[in-house]
Amino acid sequence: MRVLISAGRIEARIAELAARIDADYEGSGPLYVVCVLKGAVLFYADLVRAIRHPVRLDFIGISSYGRGKTSSGEVKLTKDLDTSIEGFDILIVEDILDSGITLNYLVQILQQRKPKSIRIAALLDKPERRKRPVPVDYVGFQIPDEFVVGYGLDYAEDYRQLRDVCVLEES
Repeated sequence: MRVLISAGRIEARIAELAARIDADYEGSGPLYVVCVLKGAVLFYADLVRAIRHPVRLDFIGISSYGRGKTSSGEVKLTKDLDTSIEGFDILIVEDILDSGITLNYLVQILQQRKPKSIRIAALLDKPERRKRPVPVDYVGFQIPDEFVVGYGLDYAEDYRQLRDVCVLEES
């Protein structure tokens, strides 16, 4: 494995994203921050602690990968929200945006629940892999089309605990 983005760079970028989010929601009510499980949980925890605006936390499980390195193209909801989001500003926090299939599906589901607004924060963006357009408001880092692990991202449930984002190289 080789380090693509160090823990220090991630920490600095999260502080920048949180400052932008605070500015964008200044004067509004509480922000519902929705973590896409499991990969985004570390980014989510660090981001919500850096945001100064009042937040409410919730979690949603959605999957299109299974145990492989590429999206199956089939998206399924594995855990739903615990609360109603009707009338609230929503910030979806995702680990990585690649094909756009999963996030596109998730935004459609959440829009049906009549939130005031929906914005997306993604730690990583792989624009080369996009199959469906997804407007992302807050992007941590654009990365090349390489398979990455660490900082919550996994390969078959391994490597999530790494502090850096690393490229998983073929052996």
